[in-house]
Amino acid sequence: MIFHTRSELTVMSEINVTPLVDVMLVLLVVFIVTAPLLMQAVKVQLPKTAQVASLKQTRTLQLGIDAQGDIFLDRKKISLDRLEGALKRLRTENADTAVQLQADGRVPYSQVAQAMAVVQRAGISKLLFVTVHN
Repeated sequence: MIFHTRSELTVMSEINVTPLVDVMLVLLVVFIVTAPLLMQAVKVQLPKTAQVASLKQTRTLQLGIDAQGDIFLDRKKISLDRLEGALKRLRTENADTAVQLQADGRVPYSQVAQAMAVVQRAGISKLLFVTVHN
């Protein structure tokens, strides 16, 4: 006589994750052991060369516009009319001059655009905008 219980006849609807965990742990151990072997750099003897001249230093000017619309070049107040001449003089000293523009958020865009146009007329092509992110 064979007796069947109800639990033997029901279908198992759960996934057995134990073999999956075992395989993942074995793979983890294999990667931990082999990773340092793969990361070794190739040892080469670098050639010696003569000393070269150092790169030219790029001068970065600070151009600021405060909330009242006053313009500052390297923290010195300057008028918009005199700004172009000052930038041209500084550019002749170093042709690779860059300008960092820092404008208050309350300044009308027209004033910022005028300052950008003056920088462009002075022949400076590197114009950086300084902002703050939240």
